[in-house]
Amino acid sequence: MRFRQWFGILLRPARGLAALWRRFRSWGFGKRPWRNAAVLLAVLALAGWGAHRCLAEGPPPPVLTAKVGRGELEDLVLASGVIQALRQVDVGAQANGQLKSLKVEAGDKVKQGELLAEIDPEDSLNDLRAAEASLDARVAQRQAKQAALRQAEQELARQRRMHAEGSTSDKDLLAADTNYQTLKAGLAELQAQIRQDQSQLDSRRTKLGYTRIQAPMDGEVLEIVTQQGQTVIATQTVPVILKLADLSKVTVRAYVAEADVIRIKSGLPVYFTVLGAPDQRYWGKLRAILPMPEKINNAMFYKALFDVPNPEGKLRVDMTTQVSIVLSRVDGALSVPLSALGAAGKDGRYAVKVKGKDGRLEERQVRIGMKTSTRAQVLDGLKAGEQVVTGEQADKPEEGGAVMVSA
Repeated sequence: MRFRQWFGILLRPARGLAALWRRFRSWGFGKRPWRNAAVLLAVLALAGWGAHRCLAEGPPPPVLTAKVGRGELEDLVLASGVIQALRQVDVGAQANGQLKSLKVEAGDKVKQGELLAEIDPEDSLNDLRAAEASLDARVAQRQAKQAALRQAEQELARQRRMHAEGSTSDKDLLAADTNYQTLKAGLAELQAQIRQDQSQLDSRRTKLGYTRIQAPMDGEVLEIVTQQGQTVIATQTVPVILKLADLSKVTVRAYVAEADVIRIKSGLPVYFTVLGAPDQRYWGKLRAILPMPEKINNAMFYKALFDVPNPEGKLRVDMTTQVSIVLSRVDGALSVPLSALGAAGKDGRYAVKVKGKDGRLEERQVRIGMKTSTRAQVLDGLKAGEQVVTGEQADKPEEGGAVMVSA
């Protein structure tokens, strides 16, 4: 207000009091001074209260506030993930026959080379015996060929001596040489057949070994696919007997949204939680980001991989995880909600309204550091414990109010 308006407001009670005093004098109040003084004091108090009501400022508007706090501040990329075994193999059968015995059950821990299952070896054993018999027959034929070759060699030598003495014809010498060369070639062919039979024998012996299925590595049996007594046929595809995995260390496959994948890179710290233990964090380091995305509900997601030790075996295959990839982190940071920040000035500072202990609002300029999705780090301009305005509080309707309607 202008000065004249303020002066007029102050002058009104004084004029009123003077007129009221003249009225009191006309009624005879001046004859009783003590009673007149009491009445005058009451009137002055009432006038002072009226002046205070006129001059006092209205109460501050109701607002929503938040306390300036200090704590851990993280800029994160959030993703959902699935736990997988770092090493997992499908143990299959390379031999045909009935699964005669199964030595393990799901959940058993096994060592490399341990016997897992056996397939009925009768067919493979018969094939091995047939291959051994065929090889023995070839070896016997070779011995006969070698004996005939030695005889032909001696006959050829005799014919050569006789031909040199002139006591035999060229025809007999030629026949002896031809017989020797024929037997020699036949022996070479037989040697090749023996090597072939030996190869067949080794193959049959190897296939017999396939009837004993052994663990290819240390691990835990995840699932039994083929039950004892079933017949397996490994003609075209290798039938899976069981699934074996090494769970001492697991891999988490995180599905990162297309909008966030450009913000992450290999080597960033990452942690995750599982549904059964939401307060326990498992830490790792981002190992790789696969180049090919996967389309889920018409949205593109990229797979980010990282490994986590699992010595106690609490983490299991196909568990769902909530993954947090840490882009930056500040411990003991002073921060406020993002809703407390006003417009930014040319110097980069933000306007923030602070509510004092008397309820009055004060505007300050603060310098901001790291920002997350919900909070901003305060570098200067505020102190821990102060109340900052985050929004205006909606007016509440008065309870029990009535609406007057004129007829």
